[in-house]
Amino acid sequence: MVQVARLVQGALLLCCLWAVGLVQAEDPYFFFTWNVTYGTISPLGVPQQVILINDQFPGPNINSTSNNNIVVNVFNNLDEPLLFTWNGVQHRKNSWQDGMPGTNCPILPGTNFTYHFQVKDQIGSYFYYPSTGMHRASGGFGGLRVNSRLLIPVPYLDPEDDYTILINDWYTKSHTALRKELDSGRSIGKPNGVLINGKNKAENMSHLFIMKPNKTYKYRICNVGLKTSLNFRIQGHTMKLVELEGSHTVQNVYESLDVHVGQCYSVLVTADQEPKDYMMVASTRFTKYMLNATGLIRYSNSKGPASPELPKAPVGWAWSLNQFRSFRWNLTASAARPNPQGSYHYGRINITRTIKLANTVAMVDGKLRYAINGISHVDPPTPPKLAEYYNVADKVFEYNLVKDEPATVDEPTKVTLAPSIVNTTFRNYIEIILENHEKGIQTWHLDGYSFFAVAVETGKWTPEKRKNYNLLDAVSRNTIQVYPYSWAAIMLTLDNAGLWNLRSTMAERSYLGQQLYFSVLSPARSLRDEYNLPDNALLCGIVKDMPKPPPYSSGA
Repeated sequence: MVQVARLVQGALLLCCLWAVGLVQAEDPYFFFTWNVTYGTISPLGVPQQVILINDQFPGPNINSTSNNNIVVNVFNNLDEPLLFTWNGVQHRKNSWQDGMPGTNCPILPGTNFTYHFQVKDQIGSYFYYPSTGMHRASGGFGGLRVNSRLLIPVPYLDPEDDYTILINDWYTKSHTALRKELDSGRSIGKPNGVLINGKNKAENMSHLFIMKPNKTYKYRICNVGLKTSLNFRIQGHTMKLVELEGSHTVQNVYESLDVHVGQCYSVLVTADQEPKDYMMVASTRFTKYMLNATGLIRYSNSKGPASPELPKAPVGWAWSLNQFRSFRWNLTASAARPNPQGSYHYGRINITRTIKLANTVAMVDGKLRYAINGISHVDPPTPPKLAEYYNVADKVFEYNLVKDEPATVDEPTKVTLAPSIVNTTFRNYIEIILENHEKGIQTWHLDGYSFFAVAVETGKWTPEKRKNYNLLDAVSRNTIQVYPYSWAAIMLTLDNAGLWNLRSTMAERSYLGQQLYFSVLSPARSLRDEYNLPDNALLCGIVKDMPKPPPYSSGA
């Protein structure tokens, strides 16, 4: 009996040590406190009200490593409700942290809310921004990088330094003035300028970026603007593309890159030129007007100023389409997990559903609206995700108003204003066709997922076009552009339970309805598939005073 007791004690001790080890092995936490306020600055030489985070414009960078837990305590000191979304961060099983009006109640003025999410199994360059009320037009955006764990090698040598470049179009009107224009039925028109990290001209920058001779640097370039595609280039230097929205790429070299709204690239730049200053340029693309911004790179042993002659931007969207086709997934590189990316043969999976979505522009009661397959999304007082969780969805919205096929050209195009929620099947492998029937470029972003951008082509999509798909090494990413009178095809597995927003990245279009939500419900209310409603979740609408539903179980 004594021997048995000792064995039991030993087993208990081992269990305790194992449990302690689990606690000690928990992924690291990083805590941020954000004070969101108004401030007055002059990005284009005109004093205007902007949104600051901890008195910074743009906001502070979030620097993290794959699997880190990110905790951001946001104090809203604006005079309006506020939310932040994390563009490109996948939030596995956790759309509660997505920060979109369809998933979260807003942070009311004078209150705070703490986001908690894990950058799980992903690396790359991303950004955050406020998702409510056209706030992004006044700032509140910043860079978000996810570095690779030491266990997972990247397919290039460590750079000398790592720089974030935020480029965007900019308006001298405040977000409230722009919102009033949209609410009154008008477009916000063309921007007043372009910014690089909150500045318009190199002479206003105190040498933002220093490079040592013959050293290589990583530049993370994100277009955080409202509506305009931008071309980015560096005087006298080429850029080696190494990462695109969370995927290592084949390392092609480019003289310039078209960065569409919402997109992020990581490039390597080597200081192998004459030691002096050099201009970086961001300029508008696919517009009748030309606006640009300049930034400054200085060699540490600089012997002279930058040349006043700026490198020219490419012309035409065919050039941009060809550049898109040159982007390829690096199948020999490790992914965020310790396995080769090429082991996932997405091109061999059978498609279970094809959803064809077409953007629509129309006047409804004399006011401008944008729609998808005839439905122009409006946010209900109760976020649809909360309505689903509290089992009152039928009182808040109707599923599947957006059909899997748009109206044909022979049918009348009617635009209906309503919450737009598309019901999908958990773990199905689907194909989404994005059609652009307009003369302007479109750009789309999907929350919660990376998808395979298998094709962008001119003309109209038909099933026969599938023979043109790249089914081997299309880049896994979260945004895709669609050129005028063209289409794009993406493919993905709906393996991330939650409510996920597909939207135009162009702020006036998404604000006026060009967005929808995919409802990906797990049949089993299980923590294996989705996390419970957080204890600190804000409640509003009809669920505000309702008793909380039973939590999900931990069973399979």
